[in-house]
Amino acid sequence: MAQRTMPISNRWFQGAVVTYLIGFTVLGILAYLVYRDQPPLPAQIVAGDKTLFTRDDIIGGMNVFQRHGLMEYGSVYGHGAYLGPDFTAEYLHKTAEFIGKRYQDTSARGLSGRDRVAAELHDNTYSQSEDKLRWSDARAGAHEMMVKYYQSFFQSAQSRGGAQANWIADREDIRRLTAFFAWTAWTATANRPGQNYSYTSNWPPEPLAGNFVTADAIVWSVISIIGLLGGTGLVFYLFGRYDWLGWSGDDSKPVRFRPVDNVAVTPAQSAVVWFLLVSSLLFVLQTLTGGLIAHYRAEPGAFFGVDVSAILPFNIVRTWHVQLAIFWVSASYLATGIFLVPLIAGKEPRGQSALTIVLLIAVAIVVFGSLAGEYAGARGWLGDLWFWFGHQGWEYLDLGRIWQVLLVIGLFLWVIILFRGLRRTLSDEHFGNMPWLLFYAALAIPAFYAVGLLTGPDKGFVVNDFWRFWVVHLWVEDFLELFTTVIVAYMFVLLGVVREATALRVIYLDIILYSLGGVIGTMHHLYFSGTPVAHMALGATFSAMEVIPLMLLTLEAWSFIKSGEKKTTERYHMHRWAIRFLVAVGVWNFLGAGVFGFLINLPVVSYYEIGTALTANHGHTAMMGVYGMLAAGLLLFCLRYLTQADKWSDYAAMISFWSLNIGLTWMAFVNLFPLGIVQLYHAIDTGYWHARSLDFLEISWVNFLEWARLPGDALFILGGAVPLVWLCWRAVRFPNPRRIAAEAELPRLLFTYDSDTPGS
Repeated sequence: MAQRTMPISNRWFQGAVVTYLIGFTVLGILAYLVYRDQPPLPAQIVAGDKTLFTRDDIIGGMNVFQRHGLMEYGSVYGHGAYLGPDFTAEYLHKTAEFIGKRYQDTSARGLSGRDRVAAELHDNTYSQSEDKLRWSDARAGAHEMMVKYYQSFFQSAQSRGGAQANWIADREDIRRLTAFFAWTAWTATANRPGQNYSYTSNWPPEPLAGNFVTADAIVWSVISIIGLLGGTGLVFYLFGRYDWLGWSGDDSKPVRFRPVDNVAVTPAQSAVVWFLLVSSLLFVLQTLTGGLIAHYRAEPGAFFGVDVSAILPFNIVRTWHVQLAIFWVSASYLATGIFLVPLIAGKEPRGQSALTIVLLIAVAIVVFGSLAGEYAGARGWLGDLWFWFGHQGWEYLDLGRIWQVLLVIGLFLWVIILFRGLRRTLSDEHFGNMPWLLFYAALAIPAFYAVGLLTGPDKGFVVNDFWRFWVVHLWVEDFLELFTTVIVAYMFVLLGVVREATALRVIYLDIILYSLGGVIGTMHHLYFSGTPVAHMALGATFSAMEVIPLMLLTLEAWSFIKSGEKKTTERYHMHRWAIRFLVAVGVWNFLGAGVFGFLINLPVVSYYEIGTALTANHGHTAMMGVYGMLAAGLLLFCLRYLTQADKWSDYAAMISFWSLNIGLTWMAFVNLFPLGIVQLYHAIDTGYWHARSLDFLEISWVNFLEWARLPGDALFILGGAVPLVWLCWRAVRFPNPRRIAAEAELPRLLFTYDSDTPGS
């Protein structure tokens, strides 16, 4: 049997392949540069005849940092959590102060004491031939002072600022941890060989250490803005001049969605309801942890006067919050993929329901096993097994390596389930058509999450952070975005509101535009993480371009919705709240990922704001606004067919929709955005180290902004997340009674043309 050809030009497929090849070729070159030009890890750091610490101490300190989940309390190079300090900036500031006091009454070579401090810190005294780094006696004294400082902090008898009491019991661990912080601070000031800026492009901003924004950061910010404005104008001209997506020719008949009692569900589709129930419960748990960590910022170390950090310290709660965001969204995506496959293929192979239940059990084991392991690991209960079963220590990759491997296996099992269902359909389709695109998008999810396995406890921090951001950006922001586009396009095709050819063009447009900016734009996370300046140049330029597809695809998403309204004869149709969630996805995609993302992606802005509330503002509005809203919309779409028709509640769906969107808007515009602007001002005016300190959070009106977030969070949790659990439970209690056996033929479309509907 001949394959069905593509209903659109093959050039769309060819363009997608070419742009991906270009993007990943450039990423491969940048990976090579990271390994080649990463800051050195000296075998010894010495002052005179005294060895202060060694390479093993630096790596060992990084492992202490990982094991105790410190990246989910504070940050290094600006990456991590935002309650605790940035340890790089804190160590550097205190060191510069200490050395400055030693030199304040002296001068050398005509330099003032302050200039002498900056000159010494920027002088790269590493000898490659000896593999040895030499420090002055003053700097050695500052380091010993910092060891004592961190001993008093991590071995405090009382919890403070969200940090648990007696956090790190072993003094040797604290000595190694301080060595790791010292190394990051050294890379932040020591000039790269042959350059007048440090390994981190002079980040963090610290006048006492002679760290100021570089010419590269300013120039590439200007080029980014020029590229954005020019690219925006060009794309809008081309898409205004030509009907690229074919809306003008989309003149199909009005449709009416098939009512629930006319749609039979397969065994695997019936099993999906348990996935959705678990997803909604994980969402509630994720919102509760989010509310708790927000409260830590308003009232550090306490919950309405009760000290909870002894049981639930900030670093563990934030770990859970970040991991649960990934888990609940992923569970909703997995469920929707399994639900749609029988509709696409026209039948379901035997055994799909059993595999679905196996996958659900596997996901549950990974989720709850990893959460327990993270708690035990960060508490120090797992000893040398911390990396495998406990807290791996990287934000977004916190789960122990065993759980990470099992999650990758589970995701590949999901791909196998989809492939079993699509196998016959794929054999009949051109490999550029929608069934294949769904398979490619699904396969990319485990494949690019598996990149996180390239991190390791024996590698340097810069290399580990490079691969971590492949997961954070390429997996979360690019390939989940691709899967999102394919799923939404397929839903609209199955519902009859968009032609297949138009949906295909939208998918390819997404692939081409995102791969042009998003793949290479991954480097915008790594401007100041010890990577060469080429990463800043390419990351800044291409990440600015990411705003263009977000604007364009937001407009096209609106065209999707308006097209659906025109072709649906029912004013209040059964999917109106699911589709409104998709409208919200488009709005938040432009605002959260586009506007708020571009705001912090400019190197000259990122230099001062990285690791502040503006970063959190972008993260929340992009992650929840795009992937969270989509997950909720997909959940409603599937539940509508899984629930007995007369037991469905549009009122609950409406409450959830408005509560989630109003709550997220409140979070962004009442708390995170204004707080981030104030924090940015303090970072420039007073110092980055101060903007990231607890002293900043304790400023009275800053504290007011933190408390002002409470009403929005309460609405988000109670009005937004809880109704989704209730709707899932209703589907479990009152399932759709119409069932169809495996291998039986079922209609592939969820609509009828209005002229075919009785009584029309």
